[in-house]
This record gives sequence, structure tokens and C-alpha cells, in this order.
Amino acid sequence: MTAVAVIGAGPAGLMAAEVLAEAGCAVTVYDRMPSVGRKLLMAGRGGLNLTHSEPLDRFVARFGTASPRLGPLVEAFPPQALVAWAEGLGQPTFVGSSGRVFPKSLKASPLLRAWLARLQGLGAAFRPRHDWTGWEAGGRLRFATPAGEATASPDAVVLALGGASWPKLGSTGAWADILVSAGVPVSPLRPANGGFDVAWSELFRDRFEGQPLKGVALTFGRVRVRGEAMVTRHGLEGGAVYALSAALRDAIATDGQARLWIDLRPDTPAAQLQAKLAQAPANQSAANRLRKAAHLTPLETNLLREAHGKDLPSDPAALASAIKGAPLRLTGIRPLERAISTAGGVAFSAIDEQLMLTARPGVFVAGEMLDWEAPTGGYLLQASFATGVAAARGVLKRLEGLVLD
Repeated sequence: MTAVAVIGAGPAGLMAAEVLAEAGCAVTVYDRMPSVGRKLLMAGRGGLNLTHSEPLDRFVARFGTASPRLGPLVEAFPPQALVAWAEGLGQPTFVGSSGRVFPKSLKASPLLRAWLARLQGLGAAFRPRHDWTGWEAGGRLRFATPAGEATASPDAVVLALGGASWPKLGSTGAWADILVSAGVPVSPLRPANGGFDVAWSELFRDRFEGQPLKGVALTFGRVRVRGEAMVTRHGLEGGAVYALSAALRDAIATDGQARLWIDLRPDTPAAQLQAKLAQAPANQSAANRLRKAAHLTPLETNLLREAHGKDLPSDPAALASAIKGAPLRLTGIRPLERAISTAGGVAFSAIDEQLMLTARPGVFVAGEMLDWEAPTGGYLLQASFATGVAAARGVLKRLEGLVLD
């Protein structure tokens, strides 16, 4: 029986293991952590957003410059296939109001338990606490374990070690140095879908840390995003921020800062706001004026002061304009270990169409190890699952070719 090692027990690795085991391979899954699927369980705390229901052409466009390579892989294992797979594990799904797809349980643990039971039924073996440290001179895989060094000589390997965000859950990014030393081009690992630094005043930070900005619109450059953001002690994070994070991160890397504009009332035209503000009594305080005429919360009013200065304009037109465009200066991005996902990784030029490393024949790469990024909303997990399927199919195609030869 053909032996295949899958290194990394996250969504991409486990999906590769399933495809390989179903094809009759002897699969062994290695992971450095004591248990598998830890980042998947963490994703379950937010409801486990598996994928998105939008049209496939719009879906694959979310991967930006990586779309030409990732697009065909997602099309080969599209959202409908992922939904059918989850439901085959006894986890029915539903589409939320935003188009995102979730299991009805809104948890990852039932799905993971059913998945592991299926894998074990297919004969997959698991080796926890096996930290991959590279290859021996003869090509054997090398692992650090509590009992000492271990080795393995499979017929093929799938690397699915994740990025470098949330390292305490298992993804440390240590594999990058191993692959670079093996002649594999790896783009620097950077935070994706992370928060940003804002120099809040001490008063604002202490009073409003942890409070959400709801129903706002954020603009950077020519891109405008509706959604929510969260004030943190260090700055700003949340879904709408994450949607702009790649462009904001790159701007900060180039210019040392980025200016993000917040529209606190995106559904109300400036002229309408101006008219309401003009009707307020002249002797009314700015805070009361904003609260009664524009229905701003204390957080929103004080955010205006952070953006425009303590003394807000009294002129209704200028004040309406301030509400429609509050500029925040972002000075940095939060550390990679705090980001939701990772940008950078194994360059697509380093792999063939089957996701095999050209520098290491027989070694395939899947998941966040590859150089791609996407916004939150189901795109991250979908691409991880799809590349896991693609890498496994690549292994099977290679093994079939070796047999025929």
C-alpha cells in the first residue's frame, strides 16, 4: 500500500488526508500539537464561517493577484461541494443574511468529531506532538517528539502547516526557513485580516476600548466597505477593517502610515444631515446636538473629536461633512501572531499545477503555506479545503504516473 505523510492537521491537511485515504493510500497525519484542528476550533467560536454563497466568479476574484492560480482549484472544489461535504458529516448548513455559510450548530467541534471518526474509519493514523524539522540527508522526514527524534520515509508528502498567525494554536511559520534552505522561494510572512494602530487619546482609549462602531462605511483609496469595526486599546479592528487590511498594510509598509476615512452615517446624505443639524437650537452643546439631530452615540461623537480635533465645527454643513468623513491616521498593523490569517508563503512559481514543489519532487503544499490572502467571509476556509483536495489529487496523479512508468 502506498504511504503518504500529511504534515499539519488543520483543514487543508485533514482534507488532503481524507481524499488520499479514500483512494486507498496509507495516510499518516503528523502535527506538532497534542490534538488536531485547533485553528478550526478557534474559527468555530465565531460560528465557523465555512464558505460564501456568492457567485463563483465573484468568489474567486476575492483572492486578488492569486486568483489565476487559486481560482481553478476552488472551481474544482467549489462552495457547493464543501457544503455537501459538511452535510455528509451530519452537519447541515444555512446561509446567513450576509451570504456567508455556517453549520446550523454554529460550532466546529461536532463537525471535527465526525470528521476524525470518518478519517479513522478510513484507516488514517495520527501522530500528535510530531514537530517537523526538515529532511535528513537521505531524504527521510525528520520530526522532534517528546521521546526524541523520529523519521519517516513515505512515498509522497503533503505539507499543510498553516501560516504564522495564532502560533499558540500550532501555526508558527517555522517551516519557511526549512523550505528556503531547500531552495524553495518563500515570500515573507505578513499579517492579514488584522487590526491597526491608532494613536488614541488616553481618555478615548480608556473609555471606549472594546466598543463597536456599527453600520459604518470605511474608505481607503477608491474602495469603500460597509460593516462594523471595533475600537481596541491599540487602534481599530473588525470585519470592515479586515476587508481593507491588505491595502492598508501595504500603504503603511510604503509610507509609514495610512489614512482611513469613516462615514458614521452612510445611509444619510450630507445635505439631510446638514438640514437636521441646522434645526438644532443654537445654545445646544455639540454633544447634545449630535445626539439629538444626528443620533450619534457617545463613541461616535468622541471619535469625531479624535479625527477632527476637540473643537468640532459649529457650522451645520461643516459638521455634516465631518460626520460623513472622519479621517483616522493608522500608524502600524498589529503583530502577525494576532492576525486572523497570513499573507506571503510558498511562491506559486515554486510549485507546478498539481501543487508539487519543483525543488522537492513528491512534496506537495496546501493551505495557508501558499502565497495568497483573502478577506474573512468564508474565503479563507474554502481555499484551505480546496487546496487540500488539489494537493491530494496531485499526489494521486503522481503516484499513478510512477506506477505506470
